[in-house]
Amino acid sequence: MTPEQLSATIVDALTTLSDEGAISLPDGVPATVTVERPRQKGHGDYATNVALQLAKKAGMPPRDFATIVHDRLVQTDGIDGVEIAGPGFLNISVSAGSQGRVAAEVAAAGATYGSSGVFAGEKINLEFVSANPTGPLHLGGTRWAAVGDALGRIFEFTGADVTREYYFNDHGAQIDRFSRSLLASARGEGVPEDGYGGDYIHEIAKAVVDQRPDAVDLPDEEANEVFRQVGVTMMFAEIKQDLHDFGVDFDVYFHEDDLHRSGAVDKAIQRLTELGNTYEQDGALWLVTEKYGDDKDRVIVRSNGQPAYLSGDLAYYLDKRERGFERCFIMLGADHHGYVGRMNAMCAAFGDEPGRNLEILIGQMVNLLKDGQPMRMSKRAGTVISMNDLVDAIGKDASRYVLARYTSDTNIDIDLDLWAKASNDNPVYYVQYAHARVSSILRNAADLGLAPAHGDDFDPGLLAHEKEGDLLRALAEFPRVVASAAELREPHRVARYLEDTAGIYHRFYDNCRVLPMGDEEPSDLHRARLLLIEATRTVLANGLGLLGVSAPERM
Repeated sequence: MTPEQLSATIVDALTTLSDEGAISLPDGVPATVTVERPRQKGHGDYATNVALQLAKKAGMPPRDFATIVHDRLVQTDGIDGVEIAGPGFLNISVSAGSQGRVAAEVAAAGATYGSSGVFAGEKINLEFVSANPTGPLHLGGTRWAAVGDALGRIFEFTGADVTREYYFNDHGAQIDRFSRSLLASARGEGVPEDGYGGDYIHEIAKAVVDQRPDAVDLPDEEANEVFRQVGVTMMFAEIKQDLHDFGVDFDVYFHEDDLHRSGAVDKAIQRLTELGNTYEQDGALWLVTEKYGDDKDRVIVRSNGQPAYLSGDLAYYLDKRERGFERCFIMLGADHHGYVGRMNAMCAAFGDEPGRNLEILIGQMVNLLKDGQPMRMSKRAGTVISMNDLVDAIGKDASRYVLARYTSDTNIDIDLDLWAKASNDNPVYYVQYAHARVSSILRNAADLGLAPAHGDDFDPGLLAHEKEGDLLRALAEFPRVVASAAELREPHRVARYLEDTAGIYHRFYDNCRVLPMGDEEPSDLHRARLLLIEATRTVLANGLGLLGVSAPERM
């Protein structure tokens, strides 16, 4: 019995009690009730606070309400016992047969187990990474690549229609600095003031010259334009390839420059003006963001007639909404934290709802440790550590896993020595090894001509061992974990769940023999446990897949 099934059972009991007049709920019986795994062993398989939630509405003390529900639930098939605890909590024990059916449900659902309709009908635009094409992808962008792609997978698994989008910053001063740095390198000059350094600048400058040998001798303005166009294209192609190799691909690459060339900026400003949310002062055009919660109003067109940086954001947001995206997510680095207020105010100025139509997620810093000391520089990238530095050190799977394993609003210190280890101290190895171990057992069973029990051949009541119950309850939690990860925008919940479940599986395996020994005849218990093993493999594979991490069958 899964938590969702038990919740439905309790709702059915409440409905019957209400129909019989045993309880009276003016607002009616809720569609669902909270069911959780108790923190302490001995407190049943599941617990619910339904009596505490509904007793006041029913006009009775919580323990009296709990007693009425208790008396109904103990008569229900699949429930072995119900205990009233504290002020009115109900601790519920389910029968082995009822619990054991989870294994069959997981195995039957296969790759879809854990999916739901939590975000069904939602059309989501998920913008992440969006690093300037002025250098290799750094660790902050790499974190968003891992977290953003995992969140996209989780949204899709919970029913959403997701478009992954990369905002290609090909407009503005940083691109000018990049092109000047390339030209200086090609001419054998030093790095310009505020320019970019690193071996990659020399590599791209040489590639531009190979393609356009005449560019170095052009007048500065023309030469800069050649190095801008060709160099940016090359740098962005490299970024896209690195992301693809990391397992991250985008549906849309949106060019910032297009907003300014197409008239989209003027259109957005006109829309806001029509809504009465702009005004002129000191020769500039202002957006009334303070009215919508920002700390001050913002200039959107400067006194010289040039659009301010925020004007591009206005146009881009409006473009997304006009493309039909009801929900727009933007993932930004910690250095953009102060930008959140003005973006939310911009959303409200368009008549939309911040937190609903626009949601901004902030990611904190990532640091690498080697031999206990921080790594501070990449030779190729210059002053920053790049995605490829991390992947080269610990591999793609470990990189994606560690970056998605922590809540995004905390700094991460990645110990490269730990995450490169092939040992159970390494969390991703620990989870992958559990998957490889269950795969090995299923292969060995097949060699013996032994298959998991299915259909009428499966007796769920055979899975009555304490460790079997622990594993079954863990597997039953997976859909809820995925739904929570989607609702809270926290992929790390999936990673931590996988580690806990891998540990529960290993303890089960140490206590419950799955395959027959020697000349022992295969029994229904062996087949039932093989089904549990198959269900465990399904959950581990599905969870790793949501994080974009492989589920190896051999290690």
